[in-house]
Amino acid sequence: MPTLIDDTSTLDLVLDVKVKVTVQLGSCQLPMREVLALAPGAIIQLNQHASDPVGLYVNDKLIAYGEVVVVEDSFGIKITELVGSRPS
Repeated sequence: MPTLIDDTSTLDLVLDVKVKVTVQLGSCQLPMREVLALAPGAIIQLNQHASDPVGLYVNDKLIAYGEVVVVEDSFGIKITELVGSRPS
């Protein structure tokens, strides 16, 4: 199974650099009128089904897909597919 880092010998200098990791559940477009009307309790429907994989981004670059999981009292992501490993 491929990994994100296959040759670590050239990465020694940057292995401890912190990067931003983001999980995107989905998105939508709203008219500004609806955005301005948002209040506590408002629900925004996203364009993604609850069973669809979510995107995992590192520094705004999509690197993988996964499933949302619960880890103790927090959300997590279980990686299901690396972006570069999709079958053709």
